[in-house]
Amino acid sequence: MASPVTFVSLVFPRITQLDLTGPVEVFSRLPGAVSHLAWHRVEPVPTDAGFSILPTVSFADAPQADVLMVPGGQGAFDLLDDPDALAFVRRQAEGARYVTSVCTGSFVLGAAGLLRGRRATTHWASHPLLELLGAVPVEARVVRDGSLITGGGVTSGIDFALTVAAEVFDAPTARAVQLAMEYDPQPPFDAGTPSGADVDPAFAEGMRVWAATTRESVVQRAASRLP
Repeated sequence: MASPVTFVSLVFPRITQLDLTGPVEVFSRLPGAVSHLAWHRVEPVPTDAGFSILPTVSFADAPQADVLMVPGGQGAFDLLDDPDALAFVRRQAEGARYVTSVCTGSFVLGAAGLLRGRRATTHWASHPLLELLGAVPVEARVVRDGSLITGGGVTSGIDFALTVAAEVFDAPTARAVQLAMEYDPQPPFDAGTPSGADVDPAFAEGMRVWAATTRESVVQRAASRLP
């Protein structure tokens, strides 16, 4: 894609900041890229990490995205009952070359009617709920279905963003950004997925139960509103 490339990412209360800031760090290093953070109003938005992020544009003033990204966090499920936010996502998706999400941001895309019959992923604890919105859940760190690109939970956002960078620009550009960021993950533990984690299985099961208890009803409500 010829420069400049416009990235528009949603920001909202109770966002998981790394879902947003990891990918935006990648996007900001791409040649000619312009990155916007959109919310109802340009005012500080509290994250789930105890600090706030300032949007750069309101929904009304946001430019058309070449790449639309919706990050996740518990606050993403509040957007499922926010008709103005969902309308913004639909409008942007109509003109975007790529529609993307990280972590539970995929549920916002689903509530906007953008996942019907499409392969997608999300955080492992909420994975089964994607099916309620018509998606085809795939257990992978990054999933590509045509112009739809979704990332798994939290830290997968950097892998996701490098995948997007290679698609929008090219692989050499994405590799250069990876090197500049010194992204060479070597975690001290093999505990990043439920299947490989040397962690009490009850912990993972507890997270799944918590996700179902706190999220399933709002996802079902969003599903019921889909045409």
